[in-house]
Amino acid sequence: MDALRTGEQGLFGPSSVTWQMHGDPMMWVAGVRALYLQALHPRTVRGVMQNSDFRRDAWGRLMRTANFVGTTTYGTTEAAEKAGARVRKIHTLLQATDPDTGERYRVDEPELLLWVHCAEIDSYLHVLRRSGFPLTDAHADRYIDEHRVSARLVGLDPADVPANQAELAAYFEKVLPQLAAGPEARDVDDFLSRPPIHPLLVPARALLWRRVARLAYAALPPYAHELYGRTAPAPSTVTRRLRVTGTLLRCVPARLRWQLPPKHILRAMARLGPGSRPAPYKVGR
Repeated sequence: MDALRTGEQGLFGPSSVTWQMHGDPMMWVAGVRALYLQALHPRTVRGVMQNSDFRRDAWGRLMRTANFVGTTTYGTTEAAEKAGARVRKIHTLLQATDPDTGERYRVDEPELLLWVHCAEIDSYLHVLRRSGFPLTDAHADRYIDEHRVSARLVGLDPADVPANQAELAAYFEKVLPQLAAGPEARDVDDFLSRPPIHPLLVPARALLWRRVARLAYAALPPYAHELYGRTAPAPSTVTRRLRVTGTLLRCVPARLRWQLPPKHILRAMARLGPGSRPAPYKVGR
């Protein structure tokens, strides 16, 4: 019997848009764009900066986020639920202080969790579509709707989470007046531009990472560029660069890319069989 019918498929499963999208290498560029975008919400980024040594552990934070996304996408339902429970438990212990008013607030306030969620989903969808991943508007709506499940894992009520592109756009329009590039956002911007690394890796940072960071920044919406106070190339130029980058990265054999730890996709394929392999052409099926 086919393993896809007998294995535990997890929260999304091989028939989902999420399953196909999250195996794409442009997710890394999208993740950096999400960090830039998330940092523009002062209360949200303040909660991060006041509860972690972002500069010393930014790489660890990025990898933990990638591991969470990989687990919830390709892991079993039990693994995904446990990952969500860990995140919710950590968040209940954390608070932040508004330096202007002295207000203490929890980092798991629904409005803060919703901003993080929407900034991530918008970034994943925007970067992959613009870089050439084949998604129609119907696929995009389905992807956004699927991720009301992941919103539940971090403590949100799915009914309060955008379910399609129109609702997501309306959410960003509503939140826009609250956004600002405060000191914490400047710290994130500075880190993403020049992350501290071992001296031997400085050439690689200049050659590879800086290009990724610049591309992720360029892919932000115009209001984000305005808030950060740094211009970006013309939209047509950014789209061309995203497509070229996506084409090059997708030329790297998927099996090779997926060997990088923690190998969520390979473990899912071992559990469900080769028919579960993520691929762009499967989105339309």
